[in-house]
Amino acid sequence: MAFVMIAGEPGCRTEEVARLTAQLLRFEFVSESTLRATFAQEFGSESVIPDKAWAAAATSILARLATESALVVCIPDGELLFPGLDTVLRARVVAPQGRRTGLIMLEHRLERPAALQLLRQLDRQEKDLRKRRFGRVTTPPATYDVILNAEHLDSAHIATMLEQAARARGILDDAKLSEQTEAQIQFQMRLTLARYGIAPPVNVALKRKPFANPSEEIFANLLNFYRIAWEYEPTSFPIQFGPGGKVTEAFTPDFYLPEFDLYLELTTMKQAHVTRKNRKVKLLRSLYPHINIQVFYQKDFRNLIFKHGLTNRPVAV
Repeated sequence: MAFVMIAGEPGCRTEEVARLTAQLLRFEFVSESTLRATFAQEFGSESVIPDKAWAAAATSILARLATESALVVCIPDGELLFPGLDTVLRARVVAPQGRRTGLIMLEHRLERPAALQLLRQLDRQEKDLRKRRFGRVTTPPATYDVILNAEHLDSAHIATMLEQAARARGILDDAKLSEQTEAQIQFQMRLTLARYGIAPPVNVALKRKPFANPSEEIFANLLNFYRIAWEYEPTSFPIQFGPGGKVTEAFTPDFYLPEFDLYLELTTMKQAHVTRKNRKVKLLRSLYPHINIQVFYQKDFRNLIFKHGLTNRPVAV
């Protein structure tokens, strides 16, 4: 897939640069307002996303958009998304304070003292936002492939240079994100979002149940993401009997998936828990051979999603 991530210091007219770059490359342009509108469609609003989960939500949205077109993205901290991906060109536009103050004076029709005050406020806001989302105030220069000084360059000149940089990097050779790669990314991002209790709002909301542990709520969020109907602990099965047929032990699987006629018992990697649950499952299978049940790890859920092609289900309806 191809991304051109363009960041810039406040006052550098970075969004204008990004729009022009997108036009030159014939890529789709994604601005902060575009992303915010998509947040509203898929999650209700950006405000419901905790700062620590913002990167996962933004990555999820951009990955989906990238299956349709290569993207030029201009959003705060966008350069920190998709770490390690070598088909991303990360650029930053900078300029001396005097130049940025002058541009703000023109854009907002302000006198120099007021423009300088606004610039300082915007600088603080940018650092505060990055601190909340990524735990850092600044981004090391090595994060970027290209850093351009706008002191003596206008937006059109910078956009032309970015177009040439993208072509030199071969960004245009593999423009769209494959559905298979997107599905892999989405699973990881949705898992992260589920840990923060985030599921698509609109017509699907997490059923508020007294889950026995956090991992069950995370799992329920994932099921909601993939539009898989579920029931939490719907049935208890007697598995041990005493004198006179009195039930001495019962087993209540964590989830039932009606679509697959499948009971699921979640487990961790602790061997003691696995051994105990496997014993119960073995007893249940021997007493109720018609019941379809499985002890489930996180990787098993991932296999279920990909095996049945559920990655193509829409996130929002």
